[in-house]
Amino acid sequence: MVYLSTFVAVCGSFSFGTGVGYSSPSEAGIKKDLNLTIAQYSLFGSILTFGAMIGAVASGPMADFFGRKGAMRISSIFCIGGWLAIYLAQGPVPLDTGRLATGYGMGVFSYVVPVFIAEIAPKQLRGLLTAANQLLIIAGVSVSFVIGTLLHWRTMALAGLIPCVVLLVGLSLIPESPRWLAKIGKQAEFDFALRKLRGTDVDVSEEAAEIKDYIETLDKLPKARLFDLFQTRYLKSVIIGVGLMIFQQFGGINGICFYASSIFASAGFAADIGTITYAVLQVVVTTLNALFIDKAGRKPLLLVSVTGMALGCLLAAASFYMKTYQIALAAAPALAVTGILLYIAGFSLGMGAVPWVIMSEIFPINIKGTAGGLVTLVNWAGAWAVSYTFNFLLTWSSYGTFLLYAAVNVACIVFVINLVPETKGKTLEEIQAAINHH
Repeated sequence: MVYLSTFVAVCGSFSFGTGVGYSSPSEAGIKKDLNLTIAQYSLFGSILTFGAMIGAVASGPMADFFGRKGAMRISSIFCIGGWLAIYLAQGPVPLDTGRLATGYGMGVFSYVVPVFIAEIAPKQLRGLLTAANQLLIIAGVSVSFVIGTLLHWRTMALAGLIPCVVLLVGLSLIPESPRWLAKIGKQAEFDFALRKLRGTDVDVSEEAAEIKDYIETLDKLPKARLFDLFQTRYLKSVIIGVGLMIFQQFGGINGICFYASSIFASAGFAADIGTITYAVLQVVVTTLNALFIDKAGRKPLLLVSVTGMALGCLLAAASFYMKTYQIALAAAPALAVTGILLYIAGFSLGMGAVPWVIMSEIFPINIKGTAGGLVTLVNWAGAWAVSYTFNFLLTWSSYGTFLLYAAVNVACIVFVINLVPETKGKTLEEIQAAINHH
């Protein structure tokens, strides 16, 4: 049942991936069929992030009010409406409205899916199952890239409906998060959901008691508003959650991701082969991350990951430096490609999934909605800022851009060593105790 519930929830992640991966392969077709200018198309591409920021702000309160399943259900409906609007669009307005709606749905998914999984998973599987969220986002992006070369953009918009429909149907088969049911005081439903997730023959009394104790303690605490997050007792978990997202985005992933094919091209490497290598590498390494996260732990994976990203940025910077100053030109393309691929492998090994896993683990449930919404918003705002500034930065200085990202990644290493706690193999309640103890 835990596996089925995770499968249903990660259909949301897959849908999120297909949305992100949609704009790149469909660009030429949409511009041609609807006579869009570059500016109009850029708006279509980036309005998704804007919708996701709104979704991120709404996601915490929605998941607290309608439940984790309710939030996923509403989110699917937004995505379905959005894809249909894109499919039927005859001009820029319905096209952008559809993209805004799918963006909103994705912003909600990006918060509620990892939280739902972390709340239903037994502690020894929690990292693996929460990392499945990131794996399916990557799979969605890769599938979009591949089928986008084969299908017309309208047909592709219809294909975007499939994961949303599977999710909507699947939600009727799986239980709600027991931790949320306990939090709103639905006792009978809580017992039923926990039994359904752990199996009828398993003794759940210990786990049930731990969750209830924890929630009773929280009920004595006031309901969290945004400013309450900066109280001393919550500050540490907020710094960890927000900090990891800032480093994840400002380490340059979105600039490099949106720009990979042109980096390959400018390095004199066939863009198609480059993009496919990139997609395959990402899927393979993200799978490794999911398999190792509960064994190796969150912290070692983060450290290896960020080190790889920093080295990748330095290699790319060296390559652009050589190109700018005409030094050893024959070696420059190989360096750039190696740098980008090392960077992606590094990112996929830890920095891609682990911040989301940790976000779903470190917040006490009374501030989870508010804090998780804040963290998700920071992530999407960072994604927007980095992809928006990337081209301007490259015009300023190509190697300077990568040195800047390398510096951010080095700072991230220091941050992880000093602030991030190890959360593998602990219950969500034990993690709280550990953070507040330090």
